[in-house]
Amino acid sequence: MVEPKNRPFGKMLTAMVTPMLEDGELDYDGAARLATYLVDEQHNDGLVISGTTGESPTTSDDEKDRLLRSVVEAVGDRAQIIAGVGTNDTRHSVKLARAAEKAGAHGLLAVTPYYNKPPQEGLIRHFTEIADTTDLPVMLYDIPHRTGTPIASETLVRLAEHPRIVANKDAKDNVGASSWVMERTDLAYYCGTDILNLPLLSVGAAGFVSVVGHIVGSDLKDMIDAFEEGEVGQALAIHRRLTPVYTGMFRTQGVITTKAILNLFGLPPVRSALRSRTPPRSSRPSCARTWPPPGSRARSGSPRTRPCPPAPCASNV
Repeated sequence: MVEPKNRPFGKMLTAMVTPMLEDGELDYDGAARLATYLVDEQHNDGLVISGTTGESPTTSDDEKDRLLRSVVEAVGDRAQIIAGVGTNDTRHSVKLARAAEKAGAHGLLAVTPYYNKPPQEGLIRHFTEIADTTDLPVMLYDIPHRTGTPIASETLVRLAEHPRIVANKDAKDNVGASSWVMERTDLAYYCGTDILNLPLLSVGAAGFVSVVGHIVGSDLKDMIDAFEEGEVGQALAIHRRLTPVYTGMFRTQGVITTKAILNLFGLPPVRSALRSRTPPRSSRPSCARTWPPPGSRARSGSPRTRPCPPAPCASNV
């Protein structure tokens, strides 16, 4: 069997979307139901709450706190609950980290400060201050194509010296760089780019923080188990079977497709009124979609229609 050095948050985690009501308010009961489904039926070991997949830039601190408490109450006794606290303001991230600890989170996810483009020394100070704030373990989140700044490999090695910085959600999409860091640290690597789940597993990743885990979490866990048991061919077969899911879920922004698919499955966010007003697929123009989608929070203005590729078919999931 092949196993990574450590798994502070388990093998399989999903970055959970945030259910919202028709008026844009958060659906806390729906969040508890969705979390229960993800843990009990999709076999997730943990959930990330209020990550960017949870639309954290558009939710208030009070909403984040109530959302986290709802999920901890629902599944915190049988899953690791990781609170997203990353912002581009160190003081705000520290405030969120303290609140998350009080709310019962088991760990923190801290994304690279976005837009600011800090130097590497600035990243070290930012992440260190977050890690120093609570007694909770911290997972870094390296996603340079979104934030504008990579966490350099050498910086990751330095950050790994902190006793509470224990993991990295890796969406840098550079397996060679990831392998280099894993050789030199005890950081637990969690793949944050779904189509690279198996490749990163092959060089020592601890597991995944997935988006497609909303609908195929059980399959992803089976892939991890097969790989570790030496059934590489079986793991590869699962990976190839899931390729349409990986590509379909990200034909547009991942939160949009995830919420649309959850609606198709009758899972939160569910809006019966919106579904009853939505014409069947055959009568809708495939080149138009309404933005924002049902269950997402508009930043401003009213919904508008824009051209885009058709959404993935339910048969692909």
